[in-house]
Amino acid sequence: MRPQRLGALLGLLAALTFGVSAPLSKLLLEDVEPTLLAGLLYLGAGLGLGLLRLVRADRSEAPLTRRDLPPLAGVVLLGGVLGPVLLLFGLDRVSGAAGALLLNLEAPLTILLAAWVFGEHLGRRAALASACILAAALVLRFSPGEIAVDGAGVVLIAAACLCWALDNNLTQRLTLRDPVALVRIKTLGAGLFNTVLAFALGASVPAASVLGLTLLLGLVSYGVSVVLDAYALRLHGAAREAAYFAAAPFIGALASLVLLGDRLGLGDAAAMALMIGGVALLLREDHDHEHTHEPLTHNHRHVHDAHHEHAHGADDPAGEPHAHVHTHPRLTHRHAHVSDLHHRHMHS
Repeated sequence: MRPQRLGALLGLLAALTFGVSAPLSKLLLEDVEPTLLAGLLYLGAGLGLGLLRLVRADRSEAPLTRRDLPPLAGVVLLGGVLGPVLLLFGLDRVSGAAGALLLNLEAPLTILLAAWVFGEHLGRRAALASACILAAALVLRFSPGEIAVDGAGVVLIAAACLCWALDNNLTQRLTLRDPVALVRIKTLGAGLFNTVLAFALGASVPAASVLGLTLLLGLVSYGVSVVLDAYALRLHGAAREAAYFAAAPFIGALASLVLLGDRLGLGDAAAMALMIGGVALLLREDHDHEHTHEPLTHNHRHVHDAHHEHAHGADDPAGEPHAHVHTHPRLTHRHAHVSDLHHRHMHS
């Protein structure tokens, strides 16, 4: 499968597995305090990925190094600790459908940060799409529809989206490393921190059945989903991946209609239409021009394609795909591409 199509598929699968978590988490909030729920969701992901590491290790991926510690710490703090707690406190103040739809703010915030702070290219279509999604969030906030929306809840969920937008861009910087190892460290670190904090604040252990369901939801929606998302970030860059992952709130909103009995008013339907339009614009963006790759030496999983023509030393691994330190020579060519870590070049 072509890398761009594979990236789209992985991004949409990540959106599906994460999207159902908003209404299901709201149901669990009836029995679990928000901070403890955040901790247990991430612990379920970390423990499950840890078991996967014991069963099957992927030695074709480049390992994390000491240089990766600063962005990795930011990923754990922003995406694993602050984001989930802010989201769950926000969900406690709004309906499940409203919370799911407001998660669409993550996409434009990710795109804007990717373009303005982290050097990804943002074309007119992507900028217009981001504006549509932001407008949809405003329509949702101020419409008199039947979705329950609280001002403080909106601010909390928006803050969670900002944390995850920063997390997405930092994670994209690390996706040349082993994504499973990256997500395992993130989820275990965040899970332990939030769980210990919750018990220190007086939270009690939920019933065994609730605990088991919470850990299982965490494995699927915060473990498998984030690993799929990390691979999509590797293939597409943070801005384009955000377009695919923007499907998650729609999935969550539809699940809320079934699981929580929420209803959509006219303003809510208009917000959803704006969001769908924004996502459609992002998905149709096409980028093809002549560009130059400057010399670069790094280590990541690769095959010997047009971007990876290099000689092997005696100690380099055989077979493909594989990971080892290699150098990209200067190369000028033209092809359809996205702003991944191999395509951060200037645009006129």
